[in-house]
Amino acid sequence: MQIREATAAELATLPALESASDSIFADLGFPPLPPPGSPEELATARLVLVAGTPPAGFARVEVVDGNAHLEQLAVHPSHFRQGVGTALVRAVLSWAREAGFPAVTLCTFSDIPWNGPFYRKLGFADFDDPSPGLQELRAHERALGLDDLGPRVVLRHPLAEH
Repeated sequence: MQIREATAAELATLPALESASDSIFADLGFPPLPPPGSPEELATARLVLVAGTPPAGFARVEVVDGNAHLEQLAVHPSHFRQGVGTALVRAVLSWAREAGFPAVTLCTFSDIPWNGPFYRKLGFADFDDPSPGLQELRAHERALGLDDLGPRVVLRHPLAEH
């Protein structure tokens, strides 16, 4: 599946894709998650990558304290477990490395299989010394009530040249 930058027209379709992706949390008994980002918010992101045409998934990347930050990864349920999320994360890592970022960070649920364990399999590790920007993101998540749903964690993938 081709990974590429989202077109302006596709940004309008991504909130619905994010909502569909988040529906899997209902199976865990979660209340509705915060609403997805708007097309306008997506348009201001540092990078939005999509998988496929029409998009089967997307990754939204911001910059936080000098690192690329994977703000959102969403895959439509009809494409779960087909490698779409993995391909998107690998594309983000490649883009960030080529752009000269020292690392990619993200915030996620620690123990949900398609969250913390998924990212750890791709080389992310728990990051216990978050920068001020990451601390601010975590405070925002707590204010949204995400920590009430399960343990949250900051993960980091270093991008040092090998």
